[in-house]
Amino acid sequence: MTPSPPSIPGAPDWPHCGHGASPDDPVGCRGIHVPGHTACLAHLAGTDRDAYLAGLTPGTDVDHRGTSFTEPLLRALLHALLDPATQQSRLGDARFEWASFQGDAWFAGVTFDGLARFQSATFQGNAWFERATFHSDAWFRSATFQDHAGFSGAIFEGAAWFASVAFQGGAGFTGATFQGDARFGPATFEGAAWFERATFESGAWFDSATFQDHTLFVSATFRSGGWFKAATFRSAVVFDSATFQGGAVFDSVTFQGGARFESVTFQDHADFVGATFQDEARFESAAFRSDVWFESAVFERWVSLGPLVCAGRVRLSGAVFNGPATLLFATRRLECRRTRWLSTAEVRLRYATVDFAHAVFEYPLTIAAEADTFVLPDGRPVAEQPLDGAPDASVRVASLRGVDAAHLVLADVDLSRCLFTGTVHLDQLRLEGDCSFDEVPPGTHWRRRHPVRFTPRRTLAEEHHWRASRPAALRGWNTAVLGAGRVGPLQLAPVYRALRKAFEDGKHEPGAADFYYGEMEMRRHADDIPRSERALLTAYWALSGYGMRASRALGWLGAAMLITIVLLMGFGLPKDSPKQEAIGTVPPGGGKVTFVIDKADPENPAGNRFTGERFEKALNVTLNSVVFRSSGQDLTTAGTYIEMTSRFVEPTLLALAMLAVRSRIKR
Repeated sequence: MTPSPPSIPGAPDWPHCGHGASPDDPVGCRGIHVPGHTACLAHLAGTDRDAYLAGLTPGTDVDHRGTSFTEPLLRALLHALLDPATQQSRLGDARFEWASFQGDAWFAGVTFDGLARFQSATFQGNAWFERATFHSDAWFRSATFQDHAGFSGAIFEGAAWFASVAFQGGAGFTGATFQGDARFGPATFEGAAWFERATFESGAWFDSATFQDHTLFVSATFRSGGWFKAATFRSAVVFDSATFQGGAVFDSVTFQGGARFESVTFQDHADFVGATFQDEARFESAAFRSDVWFESAVFERWVSLGPLVCAGRVRLSGAVFNGPATLLFATRRLECRRTRWLSTAEVRLRYATVDFAHAVFEYPLTIAAEADTFVLPDGRPVAEQPLDGAPDASVRVASLRGVDAAHLVLADVDLSRCLFTGTVHLDQLRLEGDCSFDEVPPGTHWRRRHPVRFTPRRTLAEEHHWRASRPAALRGWNTAVLGAGRVGPLQLAPVYRALRKAFEDGKHEPGAADFYYGEMEMRRHADDIPRSERALLTAYWALSGYGMRASRALGWLGAAMLITIVLLMGFGLPKDSPKQEAIGTVPPGGGKVTFVIDKADPENPAGNRFTGERFEKALNVTLNSVVFRSSGQDLTTAGTYIEMTSRFVEPTLLALAMLAVRSRIKR
């Protein structure tokens, strides 16, 4: 059977056979002339073909561009190039551009010592290049494999060019080794593609490639990097246990089927910017030695990212999660700025500093710290060697600015450096477990030769930044609050108020008390209140710490009682207690006697006023004043006013002290 000529548009630029030319096809066969003849190998006379083949030796250069090969013809050509030492065919430079192979093309085990060119070749049956060795470059650009293409175990020592190749059947590269650059973009894989245990020693480019069926890169190794930019995987793709020793670029890739990257190792950066995951995405036990970028990625369905370990940053800023999401990360930093969460999500972290500024939560989202090492489904703990040297496994939230916290739950995270200003519905934030905030500077400080000591309380990072930026700021207030900006009391007061309500709703009164104190501090320092209100707040702060400092109120109570006692002893108690006198007149001849009982006015004290007896009386009056009772003790006019003042001030101070104690013990 005479093979049909390959479809080359127009006449080729080499001397061609021309067999079968007709008015419909004036060019005829495009096969190149066999040296010394005017026909291609397919149309060469039998004796001439036998003579040509007999003259070939292993390693000879062959040029059969545009030639149509049947299975027997290809077998005869390769047999003529058989190396007796290896019992495998060996070619020098091999030129098969625009060639067509009918039936199966058997190049299994063949060695190409020179350049192997199969550009625009057509393989109408199976193409077997298994265990073939390409010592130089292999060019398959724009070739068409209409059935299975088998390159399993093949070795490409030079560059391997599969750009724009159409794999209409399956493509098997299992165990293949690419020592030079491997370029598959923009190839089309219409059937399944197997790259299991393949090794890419240099760059691997799959830019804009299309994978329409299952794709397996299980245990593949990319030593220099893998580029899959704008590729499309129409069915499931599996990279389980693959290793990328260089950068891995999946920019704008579309995963229409499931995407599995379980146990994958990325030695350099991994780039999934703008990628679309239309089915489930799994990164279980993946390890990233550098940064991984999912910026602007879209996850259409359920996604499970992790448990994975990243020694650098996980960047999810701008990503969209349309389905339920479970993120389990052990990483140094997680950036989720401007992310959109359109379903429930759980983010469990270790070691991380996380930034959720301007993220949008439409359903409940939980951010929690994981105390113990993540565990895989089979019970094995996740290895965390990339994070060796990290100070601790605690999780720190860097920013919640611009977030609607109505659906947000924080559990066991460090909020000491978190930026809250601009957060919406902060009063509905749920805090679970041990969520720690920053503290005021400890110890005693000196300001203009006066000692200053702050009582312990929870504070916000923005307050630290604001106080540290003020003139004559005391040491201990943290100035290194990244991104705090120009925030002052006017902005911080509503934040403290909202957090106070969140703690109150959570039945955590001690925490609510600290944020009430912070709210009052910001009100007192705000620029928009009148002087009278500022003076009132200052007095409230000085006397009892806004009703939150029992020791301060009790101290003032003790001082007030002492002053009251001293004033009563000096001016309030009379010289002697006046005695009652009864005065009456007896009518002549007897009859009813009427008595008038009177008491002399108390006399101001004189002489020694500070005696034990007078102290006891003053103490009795003062103690009764504290509980808002009258002692019944005779007092001078000054003493009466002293007692009245005492009965107003001291019960007030006692009430403030009791209020402060209640705020600390109530749950």
